[in-house]
Amino acid sequence: MKITLSLLSFLCFGLLASSQNGAHLPSVMVQTMEGRKVDTKTISNDGKPIIINFWATWCAPCKRELATIAESYDTWQEETGVKLIAVSIDDARSMARVAPYVNGQGWDYEVLLDPNGDLKRAMNVNNVPHTFLLNGKGEIVYQHNNYEPGDEKELYAKVKALSGK
Repeated sequence: MKITLSLLSFLCFGLLASSQNGAHLPSVMVQTMEGRKVDTKTISNDGKPIIINFWATWCAPCKRELATIAESYDTWQEETGVKLIAVSIDDARSMARVAPYVNGQGWDYEVLLDPNGDLKRAMNVNNVPHTFLLNGKGEIVYQHNNYEPGDEKELYAKVKALSGK
């Protein structure tokens, strides 16, 4: 049986993308928008789901995804207790744009900065947006790369399933 190169590439990518499922967040130092250092191993949500979304101010699909989720985020939190942490991968040069952008959007998300890309590398994030869903034990149970309108509905369905809703 012949397997084409593109099919083999697709299968390998699928294995890489799912290889982190079941893993925990790595222990990496990031910072808040106020400059306080945070070790990612301390991130928790009292046994409820956590969404970790990697984004950047220069990434239009990232901003669309986070803006779309923001429209329903209050409802998501009320129904499931989910917490979303938006991790900016803006580097030291563009990091100063993060706080004004976030404040202008009025997002209720916790925003962390990863200007050196340490968390990004530790989680094998190659491009943004890249979204991870963690269960109440902090294990990665789902991840999605890129953004198309409607992807947030699939994400929320998975959040609800984790929450037993």
